[in-house]
Amino acid sequence: MRRTVLTCLVAVGALCAPEALAGTKAVVQTRTYDVVGSSGAALVDAMDSKGPRHGFMTHAIATTAYTVDWNLDAREANGFCRVQRANGTLNLFYTFPRLASPATPALKRRWNRFFAGVRAHEETHGRIARQMMRATEKSITGLRIANDPSCYKARREAQLRIRAVYTEYEAKQNAFDRREHSNGGHVEHLIAALTGKP
Repeated sequence: MRRTVLTCLVAVGALCAPEALAGTKAVVQTRTYDVVGSSGAALVDAMDSKGPRHGFMTHAIATTAYTVDWNLDAREANGFCRVQRANGTLNLFYTFPRLASPATPALKRRWNRFFAGVRAHEETHGRIARQMMRATEKSITGLRIANDPSCYKARREAQLRIRAVYTEYEAKQNAFDRREHSNGGHVEHLIAALTGKP
């Protein structure tokens, strides 16, 4: 049975209030769910049944989800509307399994290695999301549009640029997942090491 270590959910935030602190920031929340089992295979089965939903019928082992909000400071002067600052907030939500039953020293060691690999996978998704935020900020800060006294055109162009950067970075997220989940890939090795199967 194929097991999934990630689902990446993205909600593109609206362009909000005109003033905020400059730059982007990340707000991280981590949730856990308990799994119990006396063997690696039992723990994998527990994650398959109790993990966060991934699609309609399946569960993931762990997930990374995020939402994004942008506040733009766009002002008109001398016939141009200029985006002076782009302030973004990345809300990152990680969900991980937590071993909640006693384990033998050998199983505990295997679990710790497995969990370290799962955490590294999810944190890579978080790192790609942070890179997306920096690229978006760079793309829209300093944007200038002539003959735009209400800054409507500038805000519309900023939204188009935001969506373009998101599309580029979602492709990077998906490419990373394809590599990790490929046959013989990192995820398969993590599960095999936890269950003790070569």
